[in-house]
Parts: sequence; structure tokens; C-alpha cells
Amino acid sequence: MPDLKAFKLPDVGEGLTEADILSWSVKPGDTVEVNQILVEVETAKAAVELPSPYAGVVAELHAAAGDTVEVGRPIITIDVSPAGTAQLPPDGGSAHEDMVPSPAPPAPALPTEGSSGGETQRQPVLVGYGPRSGTAARRARKNPTTIAVTPSVETAFNVPPAPTDEPEPVHHVLAKPPVRKLAKSLGVDIAGVAPTGPNGTVSRADVQAASSTGDAEAARHDGSPGGHAAAGQAAETRVPIKGVRKHTAAAMVASAFTAPHVTEFITVDVTPMMELRTRIAARFEFRDVKVSPLLFVAKAVILAVKRTPQINATWDEAAGEIVLKHYVNLGIAAATDRGLIVPNIKNADRLALHELAAAVGALTDLARSGKTPPSDMAGGTITITNVGVFGVDTGTPILNPGEAGIVAFGAVRRMPWVVGAGTSEQIVPRWVTQLAVSFDHRVVDGQQGSQFLADVAGILADPALALL
Repeated sequence: MPDLKAFKLPDVGEGLTEADILSWSVKPGDTVEVNQILVEVETAKAAVELPSPYAGVVAELHAAAGDTVEVGRPIITIDVSPAGTAQLPPDGGSAHEDMVPSPAPPAPALPTEGSSGGETQRQPVLVGYGPRSGTAARRARKNPTTIAVTPSVETAFNVPPAPTDEPEPVHHVLAKPPVRKLAKSLGVDIAGVAPTGPNGTVSRADVQAASSTGDAEAARHDGSPGGHAAAGQAAETRVPIKGVRKHTAAAMVASAFTAPHVTEFITVDVTPMMELRTRIAARFEFRDVKVSPLLFVAKAVILAVKRTPQINATWDEAAGEIVLKHYVNLGIAAATDRGLIVPNIKNADRLALHELAAAVGALTDLARSGKTPPSDMAGGTITITNVGVFGVDTGTPILNPGEAGIVAFGAVRRMPWVVGAGTSEQIVPRWVTQLAVSFDHRVVDGQQGSQFLADVAGILADPALALL
């Protein structure tokens, strides 16, 4: 008799209630081991890989890629009976003959600037199942352009006797989860998209091109009301509000209408900072990290917090208290394909400049990869948003929920600037930027917010002030 174990979607973050299925790594009939990756899901904060808590044979998948699943709902059933686990070979590996071993990786480390972009095996990020031992196995790809897709969730348990016929294997072109998600949101059948990417993969451009062609054809036949789009262009596109975008929208609305925001601005000559950056980047000990202007803004914010601790605090409504944090978990807002996320560098105030540079590089690289774990986005105390990378001078940033301050760092530009005084006054080209700080006026008074912003600007204008 089969012994069926249902694996329910766990809360992989802090109080999350649902997640979207991005892609399955297994299908019914596959033999799985404890800690083998089963599925990648996208929560309101990040993409997370879920490992198996059981060894056995996959009996059924209860959700398909693209489905939204509530925490606590079963997502997969595994047969752990002796008949199922007997399919495992004595060494604990997979029973499939087309599996090839790859060495087990060491403990995962955050990538640093300049690290290799080669594919490495990742440890499961969901804690509680213990470390993986021995060797891991990866299915060899028989055809570089096609893979078998998961049968539909309506397929009966793959346990004898089976009352229905086995589903025929289905093949489709390769595509990354974000590309599949884009295709679904645009209503494009990805199986019918001609791939132009490396090794026969479907790219975002392929999906967008297929969407434009389909929309143009539909526009000639549907007779829908409203305005007329240009030839070859869709009249409108509907994108589901899910995942990171849904969480960000809710958090920003809550923050904007809960904390009374005040924003102040300052324009500053950062020529000394840029000169210092050039000197430091040339030093041997900084050869392996990126020395960017953001690094110096981060250091200036950390130093300025010491003089104005209210900017690094939390308003605790339930307790009726203002909580001053004696540590700095520095958040860096990052734009990703899934939306805006704000991972933070834990205890950034304890890091030397080289360590801080490495941490900033690792944080941004991990965010771009879409693999930032929820723990990296929890517990932030103050945030920097670098709008300058988009060529923007400044803005009025909204506070990250639970924080009392956020700094916007604008583009650094060569501009005419008045230097000297009196008869020696002259206009010369200098490196200039604009800074803005938004703060929670319940926690931070106007004088304190102004002092903090002036201190950040002062350190960037004259880095020697950091010695004071």
C-alpha cells in the first residue's frame, strides 16, 4: 500500500500568507531525496527554492507553474512507502539512469563584485531540514532545446493500480521563470514562441514580439470599444498584481498614510569625495571590490546616524514607545525584474570600508539574480535609494515600513560651481549631486532631520570630517 505524504506550502518569510509557483523541478513518477529541490516559489519578498522533507516517489503535484498558493495548502504528494523508496539505489542516489552526479557545494556565500557568472549548485534556502550530505544529482539534458513539462494537476496518483492512462510527455522550448511569468501575464502561449536566445531559449524579447503580433491580429477582429492603438501595438496590457509588486504596493500605501513624511533636500559639491574614490580604487586592497559613489554615501549615512540616532529608530504604536536602534542594518533599494526590493546589510556600522564595499556588491548582485532570501529584507533600520543610477537628480522617497529615515542619492554631475570667497571667488566645473531625506515626523523633529542631512552632505563634501 502506498504511504502518501503531503508537503504543504510553508511560511518561508515572516508571516507571509501566499506564494506563486514559478517552476517545478520534479514531476509525478520522479524519485526524490530528502533536501532535493522540488519547486521554486515567489513570495511577496523574494524567489525561494523549497527542498523535499521526504524521500520517495512523487505521486502528484497540486499546483501548476503560475498558480498562487496559500500557506498551509498541500503542493505536492510523495509516496514514502517501501515500494516507493525501493526505487532509490543503495547509495541513496536517484534511480534514473540519466542522472549524472555533481559534487556537493560548500556552505553558500554571497557573491562579490567581479565574481564568476558560472552556474553553481545552490543549497536550499528553507531552513529546518538539515544540510545535504553526499553528492547531489542533476538530470542530464537529452535534448538541448526541449524538456519534459509537469503533467497537469488533474493527473491521478502515479501509484498502481492506475485507473487512467499515463499522460504523454509534453515538450516545449526552454525559458527562465521570469520569462514564463511575462508570457502568462501577456496571454502568450510560450510553447508557440520561436526562441532566439542561447541554446534555444525563449527570451523576453521573443515573448514581447509574439505578444505584439498576437495583439495586432486580435485588434483587427475583436471590435472592442475605446481608443485605437497604433498598428502592431496592443490597445492595453493587463498585468496581475502579485508577488513582490503586490507586497510593495501594500507596504507603500501603509507607510505613506501611517507615518507623516517630511522631505528635505540639499545640493552639495562632492568633488573631494570623487577624488578620494579615485585614490582608494587604485589601492591594492580594493582591487576585488567596486568602489562606487554609493559606497561613500553609505558610509556617510552610517556616520551621521551616530549624531542623530532618532533617524535610525522605529515608532512602536502598540507599546507606545520610540525604539532607538544601536546598530545599523543599512537597506539598499534595488530595482529587479520582480519589482522594488530593499535588502539590508546587517550591522553595517561595524564594517570597515573594504568590507562595506564587498557587502554592497554582494547585496546588489544577489538582488539582480532574483535570489535574495526573505531574511535579507527583514530587520532594516534605515535605507538608501540610489536614484542617480537612472540619471535622476532627486526625489521624495517613501519610508520603508518600520523605519524612520530614507536617503535619496541623485546623479553626480559636472556642473559650474562657485568656489572661493570675496575677490578670489570664481566659477569652476565641479562634481555636484543632490541628496534628499524623508523622515517620520513622529520620531524625527525638523531640526534633527536637517542636522542628519547636513552631516551626510558635509562628509561627502569633505571626507576628512569622518575623522571627527
